[in-house]
Parts: sequence; C-alpha cells; structure tokens
Amino acid sequence: MMKQIRQRFIRIALLALTMAMLLVAGSINIVHLVSANNELNTTLGYLVENENMISQDKQKKGGFQNDEKENKPDNGMTADSIGENGQQIKQKGHNHMQNTLEESRYFIVILRTDGDLFLGSGSKETDLSEVEQLAIAEEVFTSGNSAGNLGNYRYQITDQPDGARVAVFLNCESKYAEVATLAVISLSACIAGILLAWLVVSLLSNQAIKPMVENIERQKQFITDAGHELKTPLTVISANMDVLSMDLGPNEWVHSTQKQVSNMRKLVNELIYLSRMDEADSHLERNHFNLSNALEDVAAPFAGMAEFNGKNLMLDAEENLMLCGDEQAVRRLLSTLCENAVKHAPEDSDILITLSRAGKNIIFSTENAAKEPLSEEALSHLFDRFYRGDASRSKEENSGFGIGLSIARAITEKHGGTIKARMTGNGRLQIICTLPEN
Repeated sequence: MMKQIRQRFIRIALLALTMAMLLVAGSINIVHLVSANNELNTTLGYLVENENMISQDKQKKGGFQNDEKENKPDNGMTADSIGENGQQIKQKGHNHMQNTLEESRYFIVILRTDGDLFLGSGSKETDLSEVEQLAIAEEVFTSGNSAGNLGNYRYQITDQPDGARVAVFLNCESKYAEVATLAVISLSACIAGILLAWLVVSLLSNQAIKPMVENIERQKQFITDAGHELKTPLTVISANMDVLSMDLGPNEWVHSTQKQVSNMRKLVNELIYLSRMDEADSHLERNHFNLSNALEDVAAPFAGMAEFNGKNLMLDAEENLMLCGDEQAVRRLLSTLCENAVKHAPEDSDILITLSRAGKNIIFSTENAAKEPLSEEALSHLFDRFYRGDASRSKEENSGFGIGLSIARAITEKHGGTIKARMTGNGRLQIICTLPEN
C-alpha cells in the first residue's frame, strides 16, 4: 500500500507540474505567434501603402511608360525611392518600420493592363530568380485572391487607377523560423523540467508521504493491539455463556449472546489478519503447490451449499496449474471469493467459477447473477473495508462484515497480482483475480 501511495503522489505531482509548464509554454508560444503575425501584417501593409503612394505619384507624372527605356519602369519601392521618401516616412513616425523594411525580404510584381508581368525595381529577394518570382506572382494573380499566403510568402494585391495590378510578396521564412525555434526551445525546456521534477519528487516523495505512512502504520498497530486485547474478554464471555448454558439448559438469550460473541471473534480475527497482510514487512511462506487441486478442495463445500439454497455452482478449472505462493493464504482467497459468489447469487441462478492460464499469469474468476446491478462507483469501492455493494446486503442475515473482499485484495496484492470487479453485458457480477505463476 505504501508503494501505491508513493506512486500516486508522484503521478499527481508530475501531472500538476506538467499542466502548469505546458500552460506557461503554450501561452508564451501563442503570444509570440500572434505578435509575429501582427508584425508581418504591419510590414506587408506598410509595403503596400508605400507602393500605392509611389504608383499614384507616378500616375500624376504621366503614368507607366511603354518605350524601350521604360521596359521596367520604376513602379516599385526601389532603394532610391525609399531614400527619397525617407524624410516623409520619418515625418510620419515610421523610423522603426523603415529599419524593419531594411531587414525584410520582399518582391513586387506588376500586372499591366495588357497582361504583361514584370518585377518592380524595389524588390529585395535574393533566394528566387526573376523567373521564379514571376511564376509565383502569376499563380497568385490567377487564383483570384487579393491576399493570403503561398509557401513562405505573404502577399497582398492592390488595383491601380490605370487598371494595373500590383502584388507585394513578403518573405516570412525568418519569422516562421523564429516561431518554430521558440516552440522547440520551450518544449525542450518543458521536457527537461518534467524529468528534473520527476527526479526530485522521486527522491523526496518518501519524506512527503512520511506523516501519512506513519499515521497508517499507527492505525494498523492499533487494530492489531485492540484485536489482541479484545480476544481475552471475548474468551471470558464465551466461557461464562457456556457455564450458564450448562446451568440453565437451552436458553435463547444465552444462545444469542454466544452467537454474537462468535461473530465478534470472527471479525477481530479478520481485522488482525488484514492488518498483518497490509504490513510492508510481512512475509509469505512461498511454496509451489497445485492450485487446481486446491480450488477443487475449496469449492466442494460451496457446491453443496449452493445446491442446498437452490443455486447451481459450475467449476471450470484447468488441471495441474502450479503456483508459487503462500498456499494457506491463497486457499483463503479462493474460499472468500467462492463464498461471496454463492452468498449473493439469487436463487435458481448459475454460479461459474473458472481457473485458467494466460501467459505467465493464472486467472481465477467468479461470476454470478446480481440481485441488483452495481454502478461503476460501487464496483470501484467493492474491495474497500466494510463496504457493501448495495443496501440490501446489509439487511441479509448472513451478509458478513463487508471485509472479506478487502482480505481477498490484500492477499492478491501480496502475491503481486491484481483483482477487479465488473458487470458483464447480461447483468452478472464478475470478479477477476490475476496471479503471477512465480
């Protein structure tokens, strides 16, 4: 149990830390991505605005020339035009944007009214040849979109007063690389932080759960000590009732007291046994024994009990299955689960008990009809101490103390196995116990 508490503490601590780190890293990356997109949009918008301003200025001076000298008219944002308009940009408070433009890569393509494409002389793109740039622009003009993204480029198309169309393409590769780099760095930092936290939490978890462990150990010790202390008065009461019975003869009050003393003695013994099984330093006397034969011995009395109560117990067990474990404890496990199935199965119903091998494990299961279907929450608490799956069980005369399945779980876990309960599709309760062979 202590190992399970420690593992659960580590899982919860790491889950909380992981969620916090992912939230912080995700927020940073989202903010950075939004900021990068805004900067790209601002830069592209500034390029388009200045290109339109220059184009309109040229229109006032006579428009585009088609002679040989103006085969590539200065219709783009040339380095000279930027220089000439530097004062105007500064007057508008765009010094920062001018610096951004100097670091940016972009190209401008003009579609004239006659369908010819040519580059604006203000283009600053060195990765692509002129042919490649024109091919990209042609694809964009053909698509009919006025703005969008194409590969590593963000573009915007504007219509000029003379009917020409101007497309400005901004290279976003560096910004995308920045976003990807930050994402990789933050993810790596998260992984490193989680691994470091796992190491620290693993080393310090024992100290963190030490008060809880000490409290649980004190509870176990109290149960053991109280159980031993109760044995003496119960023995005295039982002896006195025997004496009274001999003096008075048959007496319902004496008989009732003897019955309650017997129940109390059984409860005390089960609590002490369960407490010992939960102790971390308790050891099992492991030996190889024939589990198939043990199940036949254990199930035989319950078959007669089931038949007497109008129930049918069916045993399906593979022969000669060997198990390395504490034979007495395992027999008690088998007996507890068989008794639980027979006791709570309704009359005129079948009880199926199976034993089989699955790989390196041995599977023991009981299946019986349930008087009332158990919910998932009830199934999750079925192996808790003093828990009964439904209210009707507590009203049954021989319903027990609700501790038998807790003992079954303790024995199973002590042998390194698992035990679980589930409702089958036809409304039957199935308890499955998995034990490793060695």
